[in-house]
Amino acid sequence: MIRKKIFVGMSGGVDSSVSAAILARAGHDVTGVFIKVWQPDWIECNWKEERLEAMRAAAHLGIPFVTLDLEKEYKEGVIDYMIAEYAAGCTPNPDVMCNREVKFGAFWRWAQIQGADYIATGHYARNESGHLLKGVDSNKDQSYFLWTLTQDDLKHVMFPVGGMTKPEVRKLAKKFRLPNAEKKDSQGLCFIGKVDIKEFLAHYTKGNPAAKLGNVLNEAGRIIGEHPGALFFTIGERRGFDIDAAHKSPNDAAFYVVAKDMNKNTVTVSNKDTSGALAGAVKTVRISRVNWISGAPKIGAVLQARSRYRQALYLSKVVRIEGDRFQLKFEKAQDTLTPGQSLVMYDGEECVGGGVII
Repeated sequence: MIRKKIFVGMSGGVDSSVSAAILARAGHDVTGVFIKVWQPDWIECNWKEERLEAMRAAAHLGIPFVTLDLEKEYKEGVIDYMIAEYAAGCTPNPDVMCNREVKFGAFWRWAQIQGADYIATGHYARNESGHLLKGVDSNKDQSYFLWTLTQDDLKHVMFPVGGMTKPEVRKLAKKFRLPNAEKKDSQGLCFIGKVDIKEFLAHYTKGNPAAKLGNVLNEAGRIIGEHPGALFFTIGERRGFDIDAAHKSPNDAAFYVVAKDMNKNTVTVSNKDTSGALAGAVKTVRISRVNWISGAPKIGAVLQARSRYRQALYLSKVVRIEGDRFQLKFEKAQDTLTPGQSLVMYDGEECVGGGVII
């Protein structure tokens, strides 16, 4: 085995700690890195506790540990992007941008300067000869959030636990006697676990007309209630607005957002189930900012796609490619396509790329 210099992003969780343990026990020169990101000063965040967890795991493994301050990169590349997208009426995916701009962007650039051969993370995905594959554990697979990776990225990225199930990772953590072996999984970005996303956005969109009280409409265009601001809603959402008593369904069926108008600050809802029968269901979709990980497919290629994390994959066909944009046609109409969200495509086990829904 050729010994490699590897920097492992250690969040304080069990997945990244086991990743570091696997690489260290394989004889590599491993350094644990806790990435400090930006957080609003009005939200209490437990990043110091998370760093301490990561530090303890690194100390137990006997590997060096450093804290990398990427607050600026996170604020500009993730938070500012997210706020701008919501203000434009879209629903962004901050986890995708965090991976692109921070974990596999700024982190790698820093690691390169330190002489790294690779960086590694605790993602449940596999990198096999430049092909990004789903994680073996279908309940934990995170390839959906990694569609922005390129061939250049994959040359220096490792996913040590991608070929394992979560129970297997837990078992290894206990075998290695890691201090965080029993720690529960994290709930995503720091601030999201502490405050409702609508409350967070309200602090940064106060001047936006679509962040104020507005009307809820039914599919016929009649006013049936009110909402706190169209900006805060995404297609398919089923709570957060008040429906007048006279318009509530007798069987108490939930209302789902099927459309919104940012200029008029209205949200249109339906109490039909989300089975493809909603007003927003479509059979074609246009995607921008496309990234093909291992090369673009040909027109007519049949792929599997999903527009939500852990959503069941559905068949689609590539019908047009125009630069960094393309168009897909679905076998069945889809009603969860939301502008700003990621549409990620697969060919069997391989994640072949993705883009942002227009």
